[in-house]
Amino acid sequence: MANLSDSWTIALHGGAGVTPGRDYAEVEAHLGRLVDEGEARLASGESAFNTVEWAVGELEASGLYTAGRGSAPNRAGVVEFDASIICGASGRGGAVAALQDVQSPVAAARAVMERTPHVLLCGEGATAFAREIGLPAIGGDPDYYRLAIGVTAEEMRPAGDGLGHGTVGAAALDRQGRLAAATSTGGVFGKRPGRVGDTPILGAGCWADRHVAASCTGIGEHFILAGGAGDVSARIRYGEAAPPEAMRAMLERVASFGGNGGLILVTADGQAHFDWNSNGLKRAAKGSRIARTLAIL
Repeated sequence: MANLSDSWTIALHGGAGVTPGRDYAEVEAHLGRLVDEGEARLASGESAFNTVEWAVGELEASGLYTAGRGSAPNRAGVVEFDASIICGASGRGGAVAALQDVQSPVAAARAVMERTPHVLLCGEGATAFAREIGLPAIGGDPDYYRLAIGVTAEEMRPAGDGLGHGTVGAAALDRQGRLAAATSTGGVFGKRPGRVGDTPILGAGCWADRHVAASCTGIGEHFILAGGAGDVSARIRYGEAAPPEAMRAMLERVASFGGNGGLILVTADGQAHFDWNSNGLKRAAKGSRIARTLAIL
């Protein structure tokens, strides 16, 4: 592979919001393994796009987070997934919303990008598409789902319009200078059937271009209203804001709507940034030009 640079980075998150006093050792160990393997993949020349899909797929499959196996049912007792993925170099992305019965929602999002002329499929159409192309289904396995670490069964139950939340995501820079990001979630706890948050909306919960790659986590309604990941990119590109300043400004907008959460950001120069206004952010990063980061609070 020609023209490889000496700069590559991966950043991961397992969702914003940490309950003090709960044991997150398993989450921390899992994020550590993933960030080490992801960094090794990038070092070997793997693309950022392939790496973020792989990482988010692993986060979904673990059941440790409120995505994939760790997702909660909606008020009708059905689990609905949202996911998105985007390649910054090509500007192309794909997403699914209110998807049911698919083991890897992020794989479905990638398939929308690569196998249809569309960007977003939702509901029955998204599920039918996943069946059509043969993505592995959950198939009614009663043992498939598990409670995400740090979430109780009581918290998973519908309770008015309270918005407990959780999301996973990855952002990466590869040795060819390409950025990519992916995000996946089971959505807020006890949500109404058909509810869609920021995760599958490119420019809100997930974004990548030639300058930055970002993935958000938190109360999706408020991230949509605040502009989310796309707002952060615009502040950096057009407003010439430093990444930490741009991230903080967007989160202040989220807070102004009554929301909370966080985000990860990887820049074209190989730096990784994190910010949150919730009780912690499960996060990890590693790259050729940055020290390994692994933290929960």
